[in-house]
Amino acid sequence: MDFLYSLYDALVSINVPSDKARAVVDAMERDMGTILATKQDLEILTLAVKQDVAILRGDMENRFALQDQKFDTLELRLIVKLGSMMVVGFGLTIAALRLWSG
Repeated sequence: MDFLYSLYDALVSINVPSDKARAVVDAMERDMGTILATKQDLEILTLAVKQDVAILRGDMENRFALQDQKFDTLELRLIVKLGSMMVVGFGLTIAALRLWSG
């Protein structure tokens, strides 16, 4: 906090009374401690953001895996339905040909 001493010295050098200069420096120090982020605050925030991103990434991977599973299930159902329709269609065609020819 060397800059606070420099600020105090600068205020005193321009004829600001010592008690008022000290009040300005104290107010600035108090505000800096409560309003401005410190390196430690930023490191904590960085860790929190990294954890949130990791959680979101894991959640998205789970969702993609679930979607892949749903698509596989839908693909299988579609194949079964189309195969069934083809068997029924061929069966009806053969039955119609037998009835028509004879």
